[in-house]
Amino acid sequence: MDTQATDRLEKWMDAYGTDVKRFCMLQLRDHGLAEDAVQDVFVKAWKARDTFRGECSEKTWLIRIAVNTCRDYQRSGWFRFMDRSTTPDGQPEQGVEDPFPDRTVSEAVAALPDSLRPVVLLRYYEQLTLHETALALRISDATVKRRLKKAGRQLHCMLEGWYEDEK
Repeated sequence: MDTQATDRLEKWMDAYGTDVKRFCMLQLRDHGLAEDAVQDVFVKAWKARDTFRGECSEKTWLIRIAVNTCRDYQRSGWFRFMDRSTTPDGQPEQGVEDPFPDRTVSEAVAALPDSLRPVVLLRYYEQLTLHETALALRISDATVKRRLKKAGRQLHCMLEGWYEDEK
């Protein structure tokens, strides 16, 4: 392995490792499986490093690889028979302090359907823009907006009574 490639991989792991791990953890809901997925993401990224064209940020590119890796894990035959309940203690720390330390919101997001959870995770947890989220998921900006709106309605129902409604 050449030194330049090694330095680039280390830079990616330092800069984006926690973000990729948090996404995989919340998507797969299993600590061990998420760690395996993170390793797979960085191995795939290293192997494909020469194909990165710079049309999006490195973070968006790595998250796209994480999305595909998590989908591959979820498609495997044994995945549906696993207990995928994750405990809040197993989740990696977020970059900003969680304003809701009881993890109610995180658990509600984890309970969203597979079609909505990645959009919420990328947009609000990973703080990608709408367009970056669309690029990472390979869907249109309009689809991201629709899914966010639908997820917001579902989260509102799930969290009703947990917060004070200021209507």
